[in-house]
Amino acid sequence: MRVKPVSGVVLAGGLGTRLAGEDKGLIDIGSRPMIAHVIERFAPQVTDLTINANRNVERYSAFGYPVVADTLAEYPGPLAGIGAALAACREQILACVPCDSPFLPTDLVDRLHEAMVREGSRVSYAVSGDQPQPVFALLHSDLLESLSDYVADGGRRIMSWYRQIDATPVDFGEDDSAFANINTAADIADAGRRLERP
Repeated sequence: MRVKPVSGVVLAGGLGTRLAGEDKGLIDIGSRPMIAHVIERFAPQVTDLTINANRNVERYSAFGYPVVADTLAEYPGPLAGIGAALAACREQILACVPCDSPFLPTDLVDRLHEAMVREGSRVSYAVSGDQPQPVFALLHSDLLESLSDYVADGGRRIMSWYRQIDATPVDFGEDDSAFANINTAADIADAGRRLERP
């Protein structure tokens, strides 16, 4: 399968508030940091990869990819990481995924790219089981100004911004396990057991 000309970013700049402030991307699952599982599935889908992180930069750099910190003020959540990645994007399209998604689809970029081209949209994002998964997305690199303006006006919700720019939803079916996020100790244990299955 030919890789699309798409840059990728793994969003690892969160505060980890649901895990007592732990850096989620570096939590071990199945004897490896969670972000290692994400990179394994995501890196083959993009032409180049960046990690968005605001702490433990040396540990993230050890994975062999450039690390960029948030550039938008007042910590607007994932939008800050997306903004930093758009500013550093090498290709015309950026794919983003969160660092706590060790089971993300291995055809994520292909399916999002197909929908983006078909609809002529500037953003496409995953939907599973009628649930939007807005941080699993493809975005045109020229959206940085739009994103910065949205945040400057007080916007913080990704889906509200997506509605403004007419983003395209892409149905990935009813099984949302591929998009499962790790937010609790129980989630970590469940993910470890899932990785052990054949």
